Amino acid sequence: MDKKIAMVDDDTDLLNIYKPVLEKAGYIIKTAFDSSEGLKLYKEFKPDVIFVDLSMEHFDSGFVLCHRIKSLPEAKKSKVIIMTSAGHETGIRFSTDTEEEKNWIKADDYLEKPISPRDLVQYLNEKIFKEK
Repeated sequence: MDKKIAMVDDDTDLLNIYKPVLEKAGYIIKTAFDSSEGLKLYKEFKPDVIFVDLSMEHFDSGFVLCHRIKSLPEAKKSKVIIMTSAGHETGIRFSTDTEEEKNWIKADDYLEKPISPRDLVQYLNEKIFKEK
């Protein structure tokens, strides 16, 4: 079965780094550059995983997008992962260690950028798709 990943981030350079590495690792990747494009992509592409940056066109665009995705019935089949550098920039740390935290930020996991492409592939293989 094909493993589909969507990435929503306004940093096109970052997406251009991750996309070929993830494709080489066997994933089907589609990208969007803002939250409205990301929601449309999610509905049409139906990815297994969607990575969402927090600060795009507005400082909270990623939170809003995660909330919109998680409110969709089909979202139960997908993992929503926040991947952002907001923690470094603001000093505010987010967590998805408990169900309460996951419910509050409307995400299944949280990753701090920068994350190397190799580490991102390892994360997907070991934590999301559970391959060795």
